[in-house]
Amino acid sequence: MIHPFSEAIETLQELVRRGVKLALITNGNAKKQRYKIDKFKLAEYFEVCLVEEEVGFGKPDRRVFELAMEKLGVTPSETWMVGDNLEWDIEIPKQLGIYTIWNDYLKRGLPTGSKIMPDQIIYQISELL
Repeated sequence: MIHPFSEAIETLQELVRRGVKLALITNGNAKKQRYKIDKFKLAEYFEVCLVEEEVGFGKPDRRVFELAMEKLGVTPSETWMVGDNLEWDIEIPKQLGIYTIWNDYLKRGLPTGSKIMPDQIIYQISELL
């Protein structure tokens, strides 16, 4: 069964309350991804929702991160990328100058010899607050 990370909705609510601009970037089939976005009412927290199938490219393609920033009207130095996949969510954003936060929700630590180094590691989404 699919469900948001623990405390994810509460964290999104607080970030929106604080005036943080949020974008959701997700890979995959539009129908499946939009179902999840609708099921958990995620669109109400995000100013921008980019689904790979809808835009024609997805993570780790740098264009999807650039598009999200363009739509939000922010620069890389004003942007955080939070994700749970080092290769798809952290590597390219870091190269673009975005502050990267890896959600190591499984608490396994960085893989031995990892060349991808996030700026910050968290273990649950609520640590963003």
